[in-house]
Amino acid sequence: MAFGLSLLEIFFLIQIVLVFAIIFDQRRNPTSTVGWILVLLLLPGLGLLLYLFLGQDWTKRRIFSLKAEDDQRLQDIVVAQRSELERVTRDTTYERFLSIIKMLLESNRAFITADNTLTLFTDGTAKFTSLFDAIRAARHHIHLEYYIIRDDALSRELIQLLTEKAREGVEVRLLADALGMKVKKKKLKEFEQAGGKHAVFFPRIFTMNYRNHRKLAVIDGTTGFIGGYNIGEEYLGKGPLGYWRDAAIKIEGTGATGLQVRFFMDWNYASGEKMAYDPVYFPVTPGAGSCPLQTVASGPDARWSQIKEGYVKLILTAQESLYIQTPYFIPDDSISDALRIAALSGVDVRIMIPCKPDHPFVFWSTLSFIGDLLDSGVKAYTYDNGFIHAKTIVVDGIAAAVGSANFDIRSFRLNFEASSFFYDPEYGGQLRQAFLDDLPKCTEITVESYRNRSRWIKARESVSRLFSPLG
Repeated sequence: MAFGLSLLEIFFLIQIVLVFAIIFDQRRNPTSTVGWILVLLLLPGLGLLLYLFLGQDWTKRRIFSLKAEDDQRLQDIVVAQRSELERVTRDTTYERFLSIIKMLLESNRAFITADNTLTLFTDGTAKFTSLFDAIRAARHHIHLEYYIIRDDALSRELIQLLTEKAREGVEVRLLADALGMKVKKKKLKEFEQAGGKHAVFFPRIFTMNYRNHRKLAVIDGTTGFIGGYNIGEEYLGKGPLGYWRDAAIKIEGTGATGLQVRFFMDWNYASGEKMAYDPVYFPVTPGAGSCPLQTVASGPDARWSQIKEGYVKLILTAQESLYIQTPYFIPDDSISDALRIAALSGVDVRIMIPCKPDHPFVFWSTLSFIGDLLDSGVKAYTYDNGFIHAKTIVVDGIAAAVGSANFDIRSFRLNFEASSFFYDPEYGGQLRQAFLDDLPKCTEITVESYRNRSRWIKARESVSRLFSPLG
């Protein structure tokens, strides 16, 4: 080798440089910083590859600086619609949630609308039937944004339907994350020839970071869908994990505007089209419902973790019950402390996670963090009827959030996420009941059963937890 250095020594020198970069150039969470330093120093070569794939951060400001500028311009135009806050404050039902609404409004410009009708989906067949029906009824535009679009029968049915709508003259835009877009470009040729447009978000697929994890759809600016479902047959229960229990909501009313704003900003960044604000995309006709709703977005281009902060605020507002469903539970200290405080205060805190892993390291880390909370009175359950992928939280059967954000560090810091927060006893009650309906299909993780787990499980938890702060 040049200068008499071995390949291993060259790797080690590169890693030393990265250690200094992590310490002095990147403002990481201290726990994450220490974790990456240990990986780089103790695993020469392998540590470098892991960092390049999972941890590199030095280009984030440059990558997303233009996106942040465009986001601000569009948000400034639409934020005037937040006047609905006054309508919400007149209803005493939501008085104790007013501080959450105001916080999300100020930190995320998540304007509040109060004329929405919601439909909750917990089954993929019902969700996709409703989505496809809404697409067939579209008259002006269809905007779809998903983390994953598989190359399977469901996606082919969707793309064929979108192609037909494009031929009718409807504007169709399809956005997927570059890492999750599995449909080959040649299979989209007919869709493009019909006038449809598609784009991929952040094509740097060599890194797991900064992925667009959002899953949303907007039809004619008045109907929106948001939740945990991607486009793929496993979301219909046809994958190796069996029945797929997820959650999504259909929004009918001006709350769909929040999803539209989010789509505009992501589409403009990914496609370069630079769509301008046009009233035809943002109709102001009031909806027929009365549910207050805010759509909150977070991502690595933001200064704060707005969805996580919304979760924390919801947890601390709970007086009677707090139910969470999530496939991945790797909380930071703020989430863990808030849950522990709620449980010790007498709130019925329950968390439901899968009984089987789709990502083994994350699964074992999840069990580890669940175990930390059991002594404080938090109740935990594994969902045994397939795989639970829902990302939901509901407080006292009134205030709730449904979207793409898991209760883990990756969703809080590294992915682009979107969740809708709503405040309504009817729909909050439906979400709470859906949780309770799942309990007979679950096994409770008791303090005793957790303490009696095998040494092999303990070892897997310990190793997996060691890597959980990396990001």
